[in-house]
This record gives sequence, structure tokens and C-alpha cells, in this order.
Amino acid sequence: MSHQHATARRVATGTGATLALAVVGVTATAGAAHADDSYTVRSGDTVSHIATRSGTSVAAIVRANSLADASRIRIGQVLTIPTTSSAPAPAPAAPAPVAAAYTVVAGDTVSRIAAKHGTTVAAVIAANGLDSRAFIRIGQSLSIPGAAAAATAAPAPAAVAQSAGSVSHTVRSGDTVTAIAAKHGATVAAVVAANGLDSRALIRIGQTLTVPVPAPAASVGNTFAGRTYADSVVAAANANLATLRSTPTPSKAEMQAKIAATARAMGVDPALAQAVAFQESGFNHAVVSPANAIGTMQVIPTSGQWASELVGRPLNLVNPDDNVTAGVAILRALVGNAPDLPTAIAGYYQGATSVKNNGMFADTRRYVANVQTHMTRFH
Repeated sequence: MSHQHATARRVATGTGATLALAVVGVTATAGAAHADDSYTVRSGDTVSHIATRSGTSVAAIVRANSLADASRIRIGQVLTIPTTSSAPAPAPAAPAPVAAAYTVVAGDTVSRIAAKHGTTVAAVIAANGLDSRAFIRIGQSLSIPGAAAAATAAPAPAAVAQSAGSVSHTVRSGDTVTAIAAKHGATVAAVVAANGLDSRALIRIGQTLTVPVPAPAASVGNTFAGRTYADSVVAAANANLATLRSTPTPSKAEMQAKIAATARAMGVDPALAQAVAFQESGFNHAVVSPANAIGTMQVIPTSGQWASELVGRPLNLVNPDDNVTAGVAILRALVGNAPDLPTAIAGYYQGATSVKNNGMFADTRRYVANVQTHMTRFH
């Protein structure tokens, strides 16, 4: 029995690349921004720092540059720096969202207010010049960016689905923003923005942080790369995805370590096993494809049964350790039976029998090339 899950193109397949927001201190050489002029963002700049140096406000810079999120500026970005003495800027081609006033009531938090009005915590902080703790008081009047326009506009379902809300976290001894973000499935950048933290992301014991919780990934669909899968297969994939989401999942680093250790124990090149896992899932275990390829090693149930026979015990593909064992066992069998390494790698993606009968498909050749490239980084 060959490893046939590769005839399906996995939604979870990826390179593991992530978009990170660099949070660094203001450099001593950063030049002052000039009023009524443009300013090129440098490493370590924040809108707050630029506003302070140029004698304007965060809200003014946000308005002048139509920034959707004041916490997200990039190195090399050119900003317009307005001042109260400068002539009004021409109206933008598209009307800017209208701000509305909101009076704080008991129990309100910035996070709750932002969610209620369909805006972001960072936008409310920027529009009202709140400090790093985002403190508000009962009776305080806040300017809510875009709220008036949102009140009259038709609902936007896509925007609602972007976030599942937020949770509160009280900082304890030993906590870091990175650890807190990882615990709740958020990003460091999101925690920094939601709480108005400074460039060093300093937190203190006892501090209450608002942690944005991302919405769960959409359920597994029934098509991918032009292929449509049977309802029974998609239903099984969604059931497996629900199970993965409801149980603790090791981090990507932990999964990578499991793969390397298992490969060494089973006599498989650890670089090969890691490269395949990286190509398949980016070491992410909580993923399932439309073909019901499960977990870090993206193994379908029939291939899991084969792997169970290879190792002499039943393997549960949802279990992180068993998933890795299945993938490595399949790789060991493919390498042992293939005439060369590229053919073995192709078998993991396309299926050994298909490769033997049809040769490598074009996408299989790309897959093999990617895996062999990844291997160089894991040697």
C-alpha cells in the first residue's frame, strides 16, 4: 500500500513563513519629523514617537495618512506629518469613515467598546490619545473611528469573522508578552497594539492585559486546487479538525523536535523528515486538508492504517506522537523501496504506485524540489 494522500492538494500545505511585526526601540539617530512635510519611517519608529517629535498628535497622523491601524507602520513608509498651522489637506478621493462620540458607562473596556462599534482597540487608543494602559473612566466621551458610518452601512460579514473577541490576562511573575500571546493563540503585535505597549513591550506583575483572540480557521471545504472531495471525506476531515481544536496542541517547535527525535530513533534522516513536515504543514499539527490528511505530517487514514501495520500497533493520527510516527514510518518504507531519494519524496506526495505508473506530475516535481531545498536547512 502506498502513501496516496498526496493526490489531494492540502489546504494546510505551506512553507511555514510568518509575517512578523518588529517591535524595537527608537534609535538614537532617528531624525526629527518636519511639519507639513513627509517623513520616511525608520527602524524603531512608532506613530506615537513620530507625533511627539513633530509636535502633532497620533490622531492627526492617522487621519492625514488614512492609517487603518496606528500600530502598523513599516520601515520605508512615507508619512505626511500635519500641524495645526498647516493648510487643510485636500479631501481624499474616498470619504474617510466618520467618527462618532461614545460615553463610557460602568463595565466598559476599550476592547468591548471597539468590538461593539466594529473598530479596533488600536484605533480607539489612537483617536483618543489614551496612554499605554488604555485607561478610561465612567462618563468619559470617546471618539470612535468609523462608528457613525458603520451604523448606517450594511453589515459586513467578512469583518465580523476576523476576530473571535478578546480575553483578559493578569500578568504573573515570569510572564512575557511572547508567552502570553502564544498561550492564547494571539500574536505579539496584536497584544502590543491592543494594550498600547511601548516599543519594549514591557509589562508588570498584576497588570491586566487585553489579549485579542483570533477566530478559529474556517472549516475544511470540499474543494482545493480544482479537486472536489466526497461529502463523507470532507465530513471526516471536519470531525478531525474539531478534535484537534478541542485538545491541547504542541507548538511548532515541539512538533519539530518530535519529528527529529522520532526520525533518529527509526533510522530515517532527520533532515528529510523535518523537510517533509515543514513543506506539508510548517510543523503545525492543528490542520486537516479537504482530503482528510491529518496533522503535522498530513497523513490520510488509509495511509495511517499502512503505517500502523509498518510499526505493529494502531496509530491515532490526531495524536501528535502517533502522527509523527506514521509519517516517519511511511518515509522509511518509501526510502527503502525507491531507487533514489527524489522518487521516495515524490511517493509521499503523489503516492508510490502513481509515481511508478505515471512518473512525477509537474506539481510533484515542484514538491520534491521544495523538500530537497528545505533539507539543506535542517542538516
